[in-house]
Amino acid sequence: MDSSKQNPVYSRSSSEKVNLSEEEWKKILPQEVYYIARQKGTERPWTSRFEDFKEIGTYYCAACGNPLFKSDTKFDSGCGWPSFYEPISKGSIIYSPDNTHGMKRTEVMCGRCKSHLGHVFEDGPPPTGLRYCINGVVLDFDKKKEK
Repeated sequence: MDSSKQNPVYSRSSSEKVNLSEEEWKKILPQEVYYIARQKGTERPWTSRFEDFKEIGTYYCAACGNPLFKSDTKFDSGCGWPSFYEPISKGSIIYSPDNTHGMKRTEVMCGRCKSHLGHVFEDGPPPTGLRYCINGVVLDFDKKKEK
């Protein structure tokens, strides 16, 4: 889904931080994206179109267009959500402790707009040993163009 049509902050090239009120976000994001990105919701496991997705390209934040992951860092973790072992850059993701639901986890958010993406765990494959478990609803994808 391309969120850019009704969303004035959506850009795949800008690194300028996005700081909107929740009311503004609610007006420009589709309801399912708003629920996860802004209200820290979670999509049901095995429901993401990206769960078993094998296309080559780049994954972006559906809220603001920030590049998040390259397809060659995606792996099948069996957890029910799209999983990646490494973000596209140091600043593309920000981290926050999450002690909700009686668990100690690390929340991952978009480095540009602070939208909730999912969580990172230390049970991923080499070379990082990390598993970024990401809600597919908050991802956009752009297929790599053939040369």
